[in-house]
Amino acid sequence: MTNKINHKLKQLKICLVVGVAIAILSIALSTILTPPTPVNAKITTEKEVRGVWITNVSSSVLFTPWAINRALRQLSQLNFNTVYPVTWNRGNTFYPSKVAKKVTGKSQDSTLALFRLGRDVLKEIFKQSHRQGLRVIPWFEYGFMAPVNSVLVKRHPHWVTTSIDKNSNFSESIFELELKDLLPESDEKSLLNQLQQSLSINNVWLNPINPQVQNFILELILEVVQKYDVDGIQVDDRFGMPVQFGYDPVTVQLYRQQHQGKNPPEDFTNPEWMQWRANQITAFLERLYKSIKAVKPNCIVSVSSNPYDFSYNLYLQDWQTWIERGFVDEFILQVYRDGLSSFVEELEQPPVKNTRNKIPFSIGILAGTLKTTMRIEKIQEQVQAVRDRNFAGVSFFYWETLWSYMTPDSPQERRIRFKQMFPTSVSRPKET
Repeated sequence: MTNKINHKLKQLKICLVVGVAIAILSIALSTILTPPTPVNAKITTEKEVRGVWITNVSSSVLFTPWAINRALRQLSQLNFNTVYPVTWNRGNTFYPSKVAKKVTGKSQDSTLALFRLGRDVLKEIFKQSHRQGLRVIPWFEYGFMAPVNSVLVKRHPHWVTTSIDKNSNFSESIFELELKDLLPESDEKSLLNQLQQSLSINNVWLNPINPQVQNFILELILEVVQKYDVDGIQVDDRFGMPVQFGYDPVTVQLYRQQHQGKNPPEDFTNPEWMQWRANQITAFLERLYKSIKAVKPNCIVSVSSNPYDFSYNLYLQDWQTWIERGFVDEFILQVYRDGLSSFVEELEQPPVKNTRNKIPFSIGILAGTLKTTMRIEKIQEQVQAVRDRNFAGVSFFYWETLWSYMTPDSPQERRIRFKQMFPTSVSRPKET
């Protein structure tokens, strides 16, 4: 009997020793395998925008059902709370649209319709996002810019605005100026070549001052607001007009009516001429804002744009006035910079300081492009700079470069770092 008891006690001791050893080994491995939490994982607020743009450009995520579902699940698991899925770009919708069908003859983007067999991908995004606790703010990407060979432009050539020499092509020199202001100097040339091949030299601009164009864009946006359980709607840095445009018959006639028959100045940088066109765009945004609120009062009207001087001088976007006059519920400033000092410099500009406390004001951070890669350490530094200055949050351009085999760091490493940046789930700031 005594021998049996001693044997059991011996077995118990062995189990205890083994158990303690396993526990110690587990703790040791956890310490080795889990990177230390960096300073920027500390969050001083319980509310923060954590968003990402989802586009079809240089990305396949929309075209297979498992890809978009996996993306939304990963974003939720890593404590993001907002997605901005593309709803319109390049003259096409990315949902079955009666408005688009009526105007262009196509109800949605042909490639999307082919790969997804005509399914309503935007509806799936809403369903999966809300199931994962993500808010969805459909994004009208590229605003009024459209390919010259698109069905929309071919059917409605009179909707296109022009320069004084009647040129309707979006200037390469303007794109060069934009790239120098927005992107790391080290990659300007290669990205410019890429854009020239795929975007810039083959695009024209729908006239945002033309009533017919305004009605079309307004109908598209209201269709999305009415058709889906939207949390908001977003327009971006192309919701405006390149400064060299505005010499089309419709705009000239309207200007003459308001200026005792005088023609617009030949100098497209004339301050009064610039302000007049900017005011027309502001008036349309006011109409858009009020129309959305009449349909769905709680719908967030979101704007994502570039630093103010650049937005106004290049695209006639007077977003400082938009915010001050109450036509925007959420603003995201696109600060796509490689260096931390140039990034912080934009956060300290007067237009930012003048408007940032009026509404939730977040910062757009470049996660990378096909040619411009961003290491995760730089992304972490920029997120911390945003938090240090108590902005409303961050949004990343774009999904495909958050963590994938396109990135300079391994996907696993980047996901670990994002989880460190967003260790717990938080809600978005309340729109005023």
